[in-house]
Amino acid sequence: MQDDSQVVLEGASPDATVPDATVPDATEPKAAPRTVMVPSGTVVLAATPIGNVGDASDRLKALLADADIVAAEDTRRLYDLANRLGVHVNGTVIAYHDHNERAKADGLLDRVETGATVLVVSDAGMPTINDPGLAIVRRAIERGLPVTCAPGPSAVLDALALSGLPTDRFCYEGFLPRKHSERVQHLRMLQSERRTIVFYETPHRIADSMDDLLDAFGPNRAMALCRELTKDYEEIRRGMVGTIRQGVVDNPPRGEMVLVIGGASDEEAEAAAPATLSIDDLAVLAIDRALEDGVRIKDAIAQVVAEHPLPDGSLPNRKQVYTAVLAMKS
Repeated sequence: MQDDSQVVLEGASPDATVPDATVPDATEPKAAPRTVMVPSGTVVLAATPIGNVGDASDRLKALLADADIVAAEDTRRLYDLANRLGVHVNGTVIAYHDHNERAKADGLLDRVETGATVLVVSDAGMPTINDPGLAIVRRAIERGLPVTCAPGPSAVLDALALSGLPTDRFCYEGFLPRKHSERVQHLRMLQSERRTIVFYETPHRIADSMDDLLDAFGPNRAMALCRELTKDYEEIRRGMVGTIRQGVVDNPPRGEMVLVIGGASDEEAEAAAPATLSIDDLAVLAIDRALEDGVRIKDAIAQVVAEHPLPDGSLPNRKQVYTAVLAMKS
């Protein structure tokens, strides 16, 4: 049920007021108009729609119209979004992406110090979440300049909520590694993870990734494959890893997707927990590796240490392993 308030963009004329469709009861007091404030001298990270333009907030529209500088991951997509929202971007628009964000951060913050509003937007979703924005946030914090967010659409949270899997504790892992060997190693490290796990994946890698997920977690781990979120062809495939993998083979999904994997049970976590090797055990493995592969002992030690992390995720001390190797050789 709607209230009788009105939405007015800051600086807009009375003609820009959007009245509520419901006629208020004359006996009821009218609520004060809501004004969208655009903070000056501030970096604002704003979430943009991930598919459905209707998810854009009034706050985003006001920021796009009134920010002094809009730092956009892709300027063409920014103007396309503004056109679809019926918003005229009045500020200076600059390209701000993975390849230049560190170089441009301080220049933008110099403008913030003079009172400018710098709006940071990515192609879709929230800046810094697998998108540019982290560099300017860190530098702003170091320089003592204000940073705020205009929150909104998020593919991670959308997929998590729709998956039906536990949401009280989860970890976001971004995109899975492109290379098969690195992807396998990364998934092995997550076999004992008890929290719900969220990944991004692309259509051209999903089949290979599902094969590796099957090898890492087995066919009976619960998961959801979420694609084209908030769009007309949104689809959520829920089931077990083995079933979802077969569905990917039979009916390859299109579009960007989010994979949500159930966390390990106590039994799975205990079975997947890596055995902790002693320094002497690692030294023996390093000596064998050096002899079998014909590599330097220091290189062999580095390889063995990387392959046998400690339960907390840290790596054994290479110097201690090297000392143990020298003791054995002597």
